[in-house]
Amino acid sequence: MTARDSRHPADGSPAKTKNNPVLAQREGFVSIAVNFVLFALKMWAGVYAGSIALVADAWHTLSDSLGSVAVVIAAKLSAKKPDKKHPFGQGRWEQIAALFIAFLLAFIAFDFFIEAILRFGHDESVRFGTFAIVVTIVSVIVKEALARYAFHIARKTGNVSVKADGWHHRADALSSLVVLVGIAFAGYFDKMDSVLGIVVSVMLLHAAYEIVKETITKLLGEEPDEKLIADISEKIRSMHGNDLRPHHFHIHNYVSHSELTLHIKLDNNLSIEAGHRIATEIETAIKSEFNVTATVHVEPKR
Repeated sequence: MTARDSRHPADGSPAKTKNNPVLAQREGFVSIAVNFVLFALKMWAGVYAGSIALVADAWHTLSDSLGSVAVVIAAKLSAKKPDKKHPFGQGRWEQIAALFIAFLLAFIAFDFFIEAILRFGHDESVRFGTFAIVVTIVSVIVKEALARYAFHIARKTGNVSVKADGWHHRADALSSLVVLVGIAFAGYFDKMDSVLGIVVSVMLLHAAYEIVKETITKLLGEEPDEKLIADISEKIRSMHGNDLRPHHFHIHNYVSHSELTLHIKLDNNLSIEAGHRIATEIETAIKSEFNVTATVHVEPKR
């Protein structure tokens, strides 16, 4: 097997882990378990310290589990094989889950933004006891670790819902970090907590926008990677020389697999049978070497 054979054609990810629902489900289950533990710790610390802010942050952490549940469900559904009703498989459940998480992230960011604006009208500063501060620090570290773990799995699998879940974890880490920074600078600027809240909410809205943009691009269909086009064109030239002039490449990402269409030009005097044979040879070669299901459209040379 060559180096190119062992890699995914679109982005160079290892073929053995690309679109692996097991890794996505594992990330979801780990996130759910950790979020429940953090929820319990934050709630305990919030009640013990009498802190409404930390109690609210605890419920925010619990809400992250909804995104992780969506990842687990989507990974399970996307692993289903093609059937009569879904001839291209059900891999796009991952993208549907990513949209759900993005909108959940946007909702949290908007709520965070409104809360920060409202706090400008109050002179209250955030005050926690030592135990509550320690729990919040632990939460920031653990949630950032979860985010990095999710991003790592997303890079290995290309799973956009896992990537979105990673941003959800980072959102929780940032919200807790805002509280800590607000405490540290409360003595110098009593509006610091509100300012940081607005900054973080804008960051989260941008992350939600990027997730939605990437997901919609994949759903609508995307232009193939330039390297993939070059590699396939080179493969066709190695089989049939420079006469076929491959062009008009389009790719459709169904997550579990990709469908590619392209056009070639053939001599007008060739029979239909000969043209069909050449097109089939090219489709077979693309599937074998690039792991992409191709459909070749034949055009006459003019």
